[in-house]
Amino acid sequence: MLAEPRRLAARAGLVQTSPMIKRALVVVLVLALSACGFHLRGALQLPADLGPVMVKTPDPYSPLGQSLADALDRSGIATVATGATGATGEHATLQVVSEKWGNTPLSVDAFGRAEEYTLHYAVFFRLLRADGSELVPQQALELTRDYVSVATRSAGTESERDILARELQREMVGAILRRIDAVARMPAQVPAATP
Repeated sequence: MLAEPRRLAARAGLVQTSPMIKRALVVVLVLALSACGFHLRGALQLPADLGPVMVKTPDPYSPLGQSLADALDRSGIATVATGATGATGEHATLQVVSEKWGNTPLSVDAFGRAEEYTLHYAVFFRLLRADGSELVPQQALELTRDYVSVATRSAGTESERDILARELQREMVGAILRRIDAVARMPAQVPAATP
Protein backbone atom coordinates (compact mmCIF):
# COMPACT_ATOMS: atom_id res chain seq x y z
CA MET A 1 0.00 0.00 0.00
CA LEU A 2 2.91 2.40 0.77
CA ALA A 3 4.64 1.64 -2.51
CA GLU A 4 1.99 3.39 -4.65
CA PRO A 5 2.32 6.86 -2.96
CA ARG A 6 6.13 6.56 -3.16
CA ARG A 7 5.97 5.86 -6.89
CA LEU A 8 3.65 8.83 -7.42
CA ALA A 9 5.93 11.08 -5.33
CA ALA A 10 8.98 9.86 -7.26
CA ARG A 11 7.30 10.66 -10.59
CA ALA A 12 6.45 14.15 -9.36
CA GLY A 13 10.01 14.71 -8.11
CA LEU A 14 8.97 14.93 -4.48
CA VAL A 15 11.26 12.23 -3.10
CA GLN A 16 13.72 13.59 -0.57
CA THR A 17 17.39 12.87 -1.02
CA SER A 18 19.38 11.71 1.93
CA PRO A 19 21.81 14.11 3.65
CA MET A 20 24.65 11.75 2.72
CA ILE A 21 23.89 12.10 -0.99
CA LYS A 22 23.71 15.90 -0.65
CA ARG A 23 27.13 16.00 1.04
CA ALA A 24 28.62 13.75 -1.61
CA LEU A 25 27.21 16.02 -4.33
CA VAL A 26 28.74 19.10 -2.69
CA VAL A 27 32.12 17.37 -2.38
CA VAL A 28 32.01 16.33 -6.05
CA LEU A 29 31.16 19.89 -7.15
CA VAL A 30 33.97 21.38 -5.04
CA LEU A 31 36.48 18.90 -6.44
CA ALA A 32 35.29 19.55 -9.99
CA LEU A 33 35.70 23.32 -9.57
CA SER A 34 39.17 22.99 -8.10
CA ALA A 35 40.23 20.54 -10.81
CA CYS A 36 39.22 22.90 -13.62
CA GLY A 37 41.44 25.70 -12.31
CA PHE A 38 38.64 27.90 -10.98
CA HIS A 39 39.72 30.44 -8.39
CA LEU A 40 38.32 33.71 -7.13
CA ARG A 41 39.69 36.85 -8.70
CA GLY A 42 42.04 38.66 -6.36
CA ALA A 43 42.31 42.39 -5.81
CA LEU A 44 43.42 44.68 -8.61
CA GLN A 45 47.18 44.54 -8.89
CA LEU A 46 49.25 47.37 -10.34
CA PRO A 47 53.03 47.67 -10.36
CA ALA A 48 54.39 49.04 -7.07
CA ASP A 49 56.37 51.76 -8.86
CA LEU A 50 53.28 53.12 -10.65
CA GLY A 51 52.29 55.55 -7.89
CA PRO A 52 48.97 57.39 -7.77
CA VAL A 53 46.74 57.35 -10.86
CA MET A 54 44.90 60.26 -12.51
CA VAL A 55 41.86 59.40 -14.62
CA LYS A 56 41.57 61.69 -17.66
CA THR A 57 38.54 61.76 -19.94
CA PRO A 58 37.60 64.03 -22.86
CA ASP A 59 34.59 65.19 -20.82
CA PRO A 60 35.60 66.27 -17.28
CA TYR A 61 32.11 65.34 -16.03
CA SER A 62 32.09 61.88 -17.60
CA PRO A 63 30.27 59.28 -15.47
CA LEU A 64 32.77 56.68 -16.73
CA GLY A 65 35.74 58.73 -15.50
CA GLN A 66 34.18 59.21 -12.07
CA SER A 67 33.30 55.51 -11.83
CA LEU A 68 36.86 54.52 -12.78
CA ALA A 69 38.32 56.84 -10.12
CA ASP A 70 35.92 55.45 -7.51
CA ALA A 71 36.76 51.85 -8.46
CA LEU A 72 40.50 52.56 -8.19
CA ASP A 73 39.95 54.12 -4.76
CA ARG A 74 37.97 51.07 -3.62
CA SER A 75 40.83 48.86 -4.83
CA GLY A 76 43.24 50.72 -2.57
CA ILE A 77 45.00 52.58 -5.39
CA ALA A 78 45.61 56.26 -4.72
CA THR A 79 44.03 58.58 -7.27
CA VAL A 80 44.82 62.16 -8.21
CA ALA A 81 41.99 64.55 -9.02
CA THR A 82 41.88 65.65 -12.64
CA GLY A 83 43.41 69.08 -12.99
CA ALA A 84 45.33 68.79 -9.70
CA THR A 85 48.33 71.06 -9.50
CA GLY A 86 51.78 69.64 -9.07
CA ALA A 87 54.83 68.77 -11.04
CA THR A 88 54.30 66.62 -14.08
CA GLY A 89 55.55 63.10 -13.83
CA GLU A 90 54.34 62.54 -10.27
CA HIS A 91 51.45 60.28 -11.21
CA ALA A 92 50.36 57.70 -13.76
CA THR A 93 47.49 58.53 -16.10
CA LEU A 94 44.57 56.33 -17.05
CA GLN A 95 43.44 58.10 -20.19
CA VAL A 96 40.04 57.44 -21.69
CA VAL A 97 40.72 58.52 -25.27
CA SER A 98 37.10 58.27 -26.43
CA GLU A 99 33.68 56.84 -25.64
CA LYS A 100 31.33 55.89 -28.45
CA TRP A 101 27.65 54.91 -28.27
CA GLY A 102 25.57 53.47 -31.07
CA ASN A 103 22.26 51.74 -31.83
CA THR A 104 21.76 49.13 -34.53
CA PRO A 105 18.25 47.97 -35.46
CA LEU A 106 17.82 44.19 -35.24
CA SER A 107 14.21 43.69 -36.32
CA VAL A 108 11.33 45.68 -37.79
CA ASP A 109 7.56 45.36 -37.48
CA ALA A 110 5.00 45.05 -40.31
CA PHE A 111 5.10 48.84 -40.83
CA GLY A 112 8.88 48.99 -41.23
CA ARG A 113 9.50 50.50 -37.78
CA ALA A 114 12.46 49.16 -35.82
CA GLU A 115 11.36 47.16 -32.79
CA GLU A 116 14.55 45.64 -31.47
CA TYR A 117 17.96 47.29 -31.18
CA THR A 118 21.49 46.48 -30.14
CA LEU A 119 23.10 49.15 -27.96
CA HIS A 120 26.88 49.40 -28.56
CA TYR A 121 29.33 51.00 -26.13
CA ALA A 122 33.00 51.25 -27.10
CA VAL A 123 35.80 52.83 -25.06
CA PHE A 124 39.38 53.49 -26.18
CA PHE A 125 41.83 53.82 -23.29
CA ARG A 126 45.48 53.55 -22.29
CA LEU A 127 47.51 53.66 -19.08
CA LEU A 128 50.68 55.75 -18.97
CA ARG A 129 53.37 55.61 -16.31
CA ALA A 130 54.53 58.82 -14.64
CA ASP A 131 57.47 59.06 -17.07
CA GLY A 132 55.09 58.90 -20.06
CA SER A 133 55.85 55.32 -21.10
CA GLU A 134 52.88 53.07 -21.82
CA LEU A 135 52.03 50.36 -19.32
CA VAL A 136 48.83 49.46 -21.21
CA PRO A 137 48.92 50.54 -24.85
CA GLN A 138 45.85 52.16 -26.38
CA GLN A 139 43.13 49.59 -26.96
CA ALA A 140 39.40 49.33 -27.36
CA LEU A 141 36.76 47.49 -25.40
CA GLU A 142 33.23 47.10 -26.73
CA LEU A 143 30.11 45.90 -24.94
CA THR A 144 26.66 45.34 -26.44
CA ARG A 145 23.15 44.72 -25.17
CA ASP A 146 19.89 44.07 -27.02
CA TYR A 147 16.65 45.79 -26.10
CA VAL A 148 13.10 46.07 -27.42
CA SER A 149 11.62 49.40 -28.48
CA VAL A 150 7.85 49.35 -28.97
CA ALA A 151 6.76 52.34 -31.07
CA THR A 152 3.51 52.80 -29.10
CA ARG A 153 5.36 52.97 -25.74
CA SER A 154 8.11 55.48 -26.40
CA ALA A 155 8.43 56.65 -22.75
CA GLY A 156 9.27 53.17 -21.48
CA THR A 157 11.80 52.62 -24.23
CA GLU A 158 13.96 55.58 -23.22
CA SER A 159 14.08 54.53 -19.60
CA GLU A 160 15.04 50.98 -20.62
CA ARG A 161 17.82 52.36 -22.83
CA ASP A 162 19.06 54.59 -19.97
CA ILE A 163 19.12 51.63 -17.57
CA LEU A 164 21.08 49.58 -20.11
CA ALA A 165 23.51 52.48 -20.66
CA ARG A 166 24.23 52.72 -16.92
CA GLU A 167 24.67 48.95 -16.73
CA LEU A 168 27.09 49.02 -19.68
CA GLN A 169 29.12 51.80 -18.03
CA ARG A 170 29.38 49.74 -14.81
CA GLU A 171 30.49 46.70 -16.78
CA MET A 172 32.96 48.80 -18.77
CA VAL A 173 34.67 49.96 -15.56
CA GLY A 174 35.15 46.34 -14.55
CA ALA A 175 36.39 45.36 -18.02
CA ILE A 176 38.95 48.19 -18.10
CA LEU A 177 40.26 47.33 -14.63
CA ARG A 178 40.49 43.62 -15.50
CA ARG A 179 42.45 44.47 -18.67
CA ILE A 180 44.85 46.67 -16.70
CA ASP A 181 45.19 43.96 -14.05
CA ALA A 182 45.95 41.32 -16.68
CA VAL A 183 48.69 43.45 -18.23
CA ALA A 184 50.15 44.30 -14.81
CA ARG A 185 50.33 40.60 -13.88
CA MET A 186 52.21 39.65 -17.04
CA PRO A 187 55.92 39.00 -16.49
CA ALA A 188 58.18 41.78 -17.68
CA GLN A 189 59.44 41.27 -21.22
CA VAL A 190 63.20 40.88 -21.24
CA PRO A 191 64.79 41.97 -24.53
CA ALA A 192 66.64 39.20 -26.33
CA ALA A 193 70.43 39.40 -26.22
CA THR A 194 72.06 40.19 -29.52
CA PRO A 195 75.18 38.22 -30.47
